[in-house]
Amino acid sequence: MSVNKKTTIVSAVLVSSVLLSGCGLFGGESKEKVDPPQEVSYTDGGNAEGTNGVESSEAGQEEAVANSIMTELYLVDKNGYVVPQTLSLPKTSSVAKQALEYLVANGPVSEMLPNGFKGVLPADTQMSVNIQDQVATVDFSKEFANYQPEDELKIVESITWTLTQFDSVEKVKLQVNGKELTKMPVNGTPIANGLTRANGINIDTKDAVDITNTKAVTVYYLAGEDGSYYYVPVTRRVANEQDNNIVAVVNELVKGPNYASNLLTDFLPDVQLLDEPKVENGKVTLNFNEAIFGSMEEKMVSQHLLDSLVLSLTEQQGIESIAITVNGEGEIVNEKGEKLAEPVTRPEKVNTGSF
Repeated sequence: MSVNKKTTIVSAVLVSSVLLSGCGLFGGESKEKVDPPQEVSYTDGGNAEGTNGVESSEAGQEEAVANSIMTELYLVDKNGYVVPQTLSLPKTSSVAKQALEYLVANGPVSEMLPNGFKGVLPADTQMSVNIQDQVATVDFSKEFANYQPEDELKIVESITWTLTQFDSVEKVKLQVNGKELTKMPVNGTPIANGLTRANGINIDTKDAVDITNTKAVTVYYLAGEDGSYYYVPVTRRVANEQDNNIVAVVNELVKGPNYASNLLTDFLPDVQLLDEPKVENGKVTLNFNEAIFGSMEEKMVSQHLLDSLVLSLTEQQGIESIAITVNGEGEIVNEKGEKLAEPVTRPEKVNTGSF
């Protein structure tokens, strides 16, 4: 599993920047509104009323940014999917523990949850986190067991993917009151070997006839509605005989989500790779047919298609960026009409918008 999506646990994370070359921000599509100029009146002393307020407000915003850290929290959306949402949390020396604290239902995350989202850990759950040799051992209080059986996998996935966003964590082990868990306390999901991203997320096995002869790949589909789309990771099972995981990922994106999933895709079903993907120094080059342009009259590549593609492919070990050609030609533009002159890279954080 790739580490491209991670951030270093001991470093301050910058407020999420746009890393798609000319491609826009992942997640929320709405922009912050700019306040109109304030009216200024003057007192007898000649001081402009309102000016200090503006300066104080700007200073306060700068201080808030300096004292915060952008963190991915894997929360549950209204459709029951475990989804990364990047939120600004108070800066702390224990970012891993804080991230888990913000997964607790009715906890500090309650005031900042995007619409339709909720925390997955049972209310009043407390925890400590110890990280050694890239293994995060989480010791929960007894309240951790106060969940419904149908929420068990969501809890496992949320904890695992939230903690493994940090470079210092590859595997997660769970305890309750100091006693190591070999299985989850309610539905008995086995966890004795520890948890990694290889265990998957939002696992979809509906099309897998014989799971024993398959392997897992994680792809990103769309959810939400116009103006507030976000990306949902889904782990699908593909045949072991498909030895090229890059091709397997593209095929799953083209196949699209299951009909009853409430998820979306911008890939048309007749999109095809015309050549084997070429991988060099972390960059994969994909040569598509013209169906990659979708239904738009102009020959442009959808932003959502690009986002889904780069998020999905950079989950693969060693893939850091993608370049697209169509019928062997490289003069590709996005839906804004901007040329994709540089390979597209994954953003540091996913789903950074406000919904």
